[in-house]
Amino acid sequence: MNPRIGHGFDLHRLEPGNDMIVAGVTLDHDRGPAGHSDGDVVYHAVTDAITGALAQPDIGQLFPDNDPQWKGADSRAFVAEADRIMRQHGYTVGNIDITVICQSPKLSPHKDQMRKNIAFLLGCDIDQVNLKGKTHEKVDAIGAGQAIACHAVALLIPNGA
Repeated sequence: MNPRIGHGFDLHRLEPGNDMIVAGVTLDHDRGPAGHSDGDVVYHAVTDAITGALAQPDIGQLFPDNDPQWKGADSRAFVAEADRIMRQHGYTVGNIDITVICQSPKLSPHKDQMRKNIAFLLGCDIDQVNLKGKTHEKVDAIGAGQAIACHAVALLIPNGA
C-alpha cells in the first residue's frame, strides 16, 4: 500500500441567525453558514479530503442533503465516518493541511482549539494538523462577508508505515 493524498473543498453562504461553527468551535459572529447540517466548512472539507484520498464516496453521497436524518447534524459525525472508512482501508493520517477563507471573524485566537478538535476526531497528534486562516481581501462573496470556504489536503499513510 502506498501513501494517498486527497483534497477537500467546501463553501457555504453566510446568513444571519445561524451559528458560525468552524472546526467544531462556535465563534462569536453575526451570521453563520447555511447548510443542511451545521455547515462546518472545515469538517466538511476534511471529510472529503480523507474519502477522496481513498477514492471513496464524497460527503454528498455519504450524507445526502435530501436525507432528513442529516438536517442540522453535527459535522463531527461526518469526520468520524471518514475516520472509520480510512481505518477500514488500513490507513492513518500522515498530516492534514487546512486553509479557511473568510473575511471575518478572525480565526487566530481559536486555531489551537480547532486543531485539537480535528486531531481528536482523527486519533492523531495535533502536530499532524495545520490550520490557516486567510481573508479574501474584500473580493467576491467571501470578501464581502457573505460566504466562508475551506480547502483541506490530507496525506494518508498505511498503518504500520
